[in-house]
Amino acid sequence: MSQTLILPLLILVLAIPMFFSFRKQKRMQQQQRDLQSSIGPGDRVMTTSGLYGTVSRTDDTTIDIEIAPGMVTTWLRQAVREKVQPETETDTATTAETPAESGENTEPAEVEATSGASVAEPLEHKTR
Repeated sequence: MSQTLILPLLILVLAIPMFFSFRKQKRMQQQQRDLQSSIGPGDRVMTTSGLYGTVSRTDDTTIDIEIAPGMVTTWLRQAVREKVQPETETDTATTAETPAESGENTEPAEVEATSGASVAEPLEHKTR
């Protein structure tokens, strides 16, 4: 009796984890396809190689990514790993209190070198 239950139990023990891993893999592939189809101009993206840029033009199989002002490169759509949030620069000068408002001394302080490093003297060149 116990021998007849071992084989079906063994099949279940192997089949259930395989089923869940296939399901997870299929879900991840669908998410990647959705991402690829949703990429459009103006989106900030990261490629699989870790390059950040802004999409400037899209095609069926390729996209153009602006990685610096005026520097546009062409990539396969599959090279895009994820969309990222655009960089936002915070203006700390408007939120920070100025030294005059806080009553601090506004005179520049002298900075003392503490590294102990010295600058090498230039070598004199001999002429022959």
